[in-house]
Parts: sequence; structure tokens; C-alpha cells
Amino acid sequence: MSTDTTASVSTHILDTSIGRPAAAVAITLAARSGAGEPWATLGGSATDADGRCKDLPALPEGTTHVRLDFETEAYFAAKKQAEAQQDAPRVRDSGAFFPEVAITFAVVPGEHYHVPLLLNPFGYSVYRGS
Repeated sequence: MSTDTTASVSTHILDTSIGRPAAAVAITLAARSGAGEPWATLGGSATDADGRCKDLPALPEGTTHVRLDFETEAYFAAKKQAEAQQDAPRVRDSGAFFPEVAITFAVVPGEHYHVPLLLNPFGYSVYRGS
């Protein structure tokens, strides 16, 4: 939850290759208090069955930049294993071309930032949601 002196962040992931949320993707949140300052890892979480991560750590006062690190390699490995067990049609090498996705963005106090990740095995897109 944002306050007058802090910002807040939330995210969710949609796997656009199947049109469904991406569950069990580990996410790490880091913050810094200015360009060139060191990153401080604040903690992490994982997406739920709806692809949402509802319990990211709060941002400290003075945060100006945030980084979300999405660990996509394990998600795609599990998806590939499930497809093999179901005899699903194979996508050519449905492994993780992007084994991780790091999204860095600027924040200002008092604002909430919802940053969805649209993911598929060979690309991704992000935007500031609401």
C-alpha cells in the first residue's frame, strides 16, 4: 500500500502462449534510492494460481527505482514437462529463451505501480497497469 512518502508495487503474469495466468513464478523485488545507488533486495514471492503476486514487500521511504526479477526458466521447464506427459502438440523448443526477465522502472511517493508481464517462450511485454 502506498503512502504519501512511499510507493507500492504489484504484478501479475499472463502466459500469452496459452492465454492463461502463469502460476508459481518466483519474483524478487529490489529497490534503490537514486540512479547509480546500489540495489537492495527487499524480498520476494511467487505468483498464485491466478498469476498474481499479492504479497510483495513494501518499498522503503526514499525509493526512486524498483526492479522486479521474474524467474521464468523453472516455469517453462515445468510447462514443458507437463506438455510431454499430456502428449500436447509440441512447440519447437518450448524451453525458456529468456530464463529470467528483469523489469526496472522509476517510482514516486504516493503512487501505486501495477506492472503486468505478458510472457511467452520467445518474448515478453510489460506495461504500467492500473
